[in-house]
Amino acid sequence: MFSKKFTLKAVAAFTLVIAIASCSKEEVSVASSKTQNAKPHPILLEVYKSPTCGCCKKWVSHINEQGFESKVHNYQNFTAVKEEKGIEPRYRSCHTAISKDGYAFEGHVPAKFIHKFLKEKHSDDVIGLSVPAMPAGTPGMEVGDKFQPYKVLLLKKGGAYEVYASVQSYEEQF
Repeated sequence: MFSKKFTLKAVAAFTLVIAIASCSKEEVSVASSKTQNAKPHPILLEVYKSPTCGCCKKWVSHINEQGFESKVHNYQNFTAVKEEKGIEPRYRSCHTAISKDGYAFEGHVPAKFIHKFLKEKHSDDVIGLSVPAMPAGTPGMEVGDKFQPYKVLLLKKGGAYEVYASVQSYEEQF
């Protein structure tokens, strides 16, 4: 009926198809397990600060250690960034970070609260968070064992704010 040559070709083709199918399944399994084990991309924050500010550098280290990625922009005067974001002078500090969604994080806001804030849904009038001034003991403002209780403010357009968090101890920041 069939020649040996035809039978051998059919068997070879069948074997090749099985081999290719096996490889494809393995590659799909490997690709899907890589996807499942992949770490999420860090959240990028654009940080505007003075090139000589040491506490700002320490705060950038803090956010990077807590799962953010920072892109630092060093300027002598970046008041325009604060004004553009609507951050009133009374809520300002030494640096401003901006998320990809346009939210502002002014001053030494702990990464813990930035993560929480970014997971929440906010009304259109919300600008972001602020820790006005530079309280001792905030991330980047560590001075020995000194700690000054402070409030993290939720900033709104037009100068309004709400207390987002009240931090009474160093440990509450992490």
